[in-house]
Amino acid sequence: MLDIVLLAVLIPINVGILACWTYFLIFIIWSISRSPKLEWSARFRVDSKPKVSIIVPARNEDETISKCLQSLLSQDYNNYEVIAIDDSSTDRTLSIISKLSEKDNRLIRVKSPPRPNDWVGKNWACFQGYKKSTGEILLFTDADSVHKPDALSSAINTMMHDDLDAVTLVPKLLCHDLITKFTLPVLSVFLHSRYSPLRVNNPKNKIGYFFGSFYLISKKNYEKIGTHEQVRQELVEDGALGRRAKEQGMKLRLVRGENFVEATWARDPRSLWHALRRIIIPLRTQKRKSALMATAFIFFILLFPVLILPLSLFYFPDSQFRGLLLTVNLLIIFLLLACAVVQSHFGLLQKSIYGAGFVVGCTVITVCFLLSVFEFKGNRIVKWRDRSYFVGTKQHPFHL
Repeated sequence: MLDIVLLAVLIPINVGILACWTYFLIFIIWSISRSPKLEWSARFRVDSKPKVSIIVPARNEDETISKCLQSLLSQDYNNYEVIAIDDSSTDRTLSIISKLSEKDNRLIRVKSPPRPNDWVGKNWACFQGYKKSTGEILLFTDADSVHKPDALSSAINTMMHDDLDAVTLVPKLLCHDLITKFTLPVLSVFLHSRYSPLRVNNPKNKIGYFFGSFYLISKKNYEKIGTHEQVRQELVEDGALGRRAKEQGMKLRLVRGENFVEATWARDPRSLWHALRRIIIPLRTQKRKSALMATAFIFFILLFPVLILPLSLFYFPDSQFRGLLLTVNLLIIFLLLACAVVQSHFGLLQKSIYGAGFVVGCTVITVCFLLSVFEFKGNRIVKWRDRSYFVGTKQHPFHL
């Protein structure tokens, strides 16, 4: 009797999970094949060459800042400045910026003033860069990104030719450890499904998003959405700015630019862990029920099929429905693997084999979400760029 009840519960759940992964696989294949690439519009040539201010916030980036700035100073666009803001670094970041600025007067060094308590560090640094800018167009990028020489000109051509308010590029995301390489394909299935260029670029869709490693926006429109001051307490400020731009009815274009921009997504398992916490903890604080539902969905969609597989294989030896449960369960595992491999190879442009480590990715994401939502004593601390932020009881993070 217990076997029948279990099967009556497990089979419908697994069928629902199977339907979800079928949708994910179809959608990401469709989205990857139809998403615009910067190469397609790079051929456009426009006469207008507005001045661009490239704003680069940097905190303790002495290992990456030189390569980033040199790639920006090597752009084939001929009307721009680079504003590098040192965000209270404790390493050689400021010294490196200073030496490079002495060699090239297009590079403007800014030492950020003390940050107010109600600002997230990166947002404050970006705001300081904006105040020093003299360009009509602003390009925000990260200090660990590397840009091909024609990245800026291609993006500007796209913006001018199509009369866009903002352009953001999907970078090639770099990972340096196996755990992150196994985790990112699984995570990006969800991120791609949510923030697909086909959704973001659809004016009828309310979803807006900027990739922090590269987003162009006119200064006029940046000020219209309230600058970084309006998202000063957001831990994922680029996504929040993109959302505000879309809410204002601006014409956004999310373009695949993996061949033009590279960026490090997570530098090690520790930063991977806190990157995942940046997603779930603010949601838990603002909308606890939504966070619980999202975590439950993640558990059932990612880890539940793996946990149920041994049960499908060995627990129902005499049941006539055992074959059905096992078949559905194996199909889910296959689709999960297929999604991770497709996303790894075609979406992230990394080796397909990393998609085969989807079980590691599923486990890391699920465990992080579960611990973040059900932590004891209400721990809401997120560490990011050598700072700790306590996400307050309502929605505002502040520095500890």
